[in-house]
Amino acid sequence: MSIPLKIDFVSDVACPWCAVGLYSLQQALGRLQGEVSAELHFQPFELNPDMGPEGQDLSEHLTQKYGSTAADQARIRQTITARGQEVGFAFNPDGRGRVWNTFDAHRLLAWAEGQGEGAQLRLKQALLAAYHGRAEHIADKAVLLAAAREAGLNEVAANEVLDMDAYADKVRAVERMYQQAGVRSVPAVIINDKHLISGGQPSAVFEQALRQIAAQAAWEADE
Repeated sequence: MSIPLKIDFVSDVACPWCAVGLYSLQQALGRLQGEVSAELHFQPFELNPDMGPEGQDLSEHLTQKYGSTAADQARIRQTITARGQEVGFAFNPDGRGRVWNTFDAHRLLAWAEGQGEGAQLRLKQALLAAYHGRAEHIADKAVLLAAAREAGLNEVAANEVLDMDAYADKVRAVERMYQQAGVRSVPAVIINDKHLISGGQPSAVFEQALRQIAAQAAWEADE
């Protein structure tokens, strides 16, 4: 019997490790077909909520925020690129170029959750590919609409969401909820509202954890 699991994937489009984590999680879920049925929800988290519309040079941003050197950044980029290759995600070899505000991307993802099964996942993948795969301006309306179109969503409706500031209150409320719950870094993968898997883990780690959680859920259901 397939055990249903609710999975909240708390993340930011700006986070490269979130791309690694998502594709790694999907690999794990693929191997658990027949054992686990996942209800996947993407929840907002902004790494740089105060980032202005002009963005910031990525290298400058990383140095300012984390104190990393150009050599540190090159080494980390190599590691992330290799991890992406392992799980089927292609990072731009030259990096993202600039860091942008991602609030509108989160609003669009909140809207996509109500647009049919798999819509939110497809949009998340399209946004990650646009930013991390092609180094596109992820705060630009045209880029966001292109991602919606790639995900098979109604572009006219997506345009209305962006123009009307829709889902802004919802996104902020959900962000506050996870911050108050103690989420400080992403990806944070929360299973059945109580089990946390932190970081862009290898698929084997996700697989083992999900299998254990599913077994526990089955045992609790039989009690």
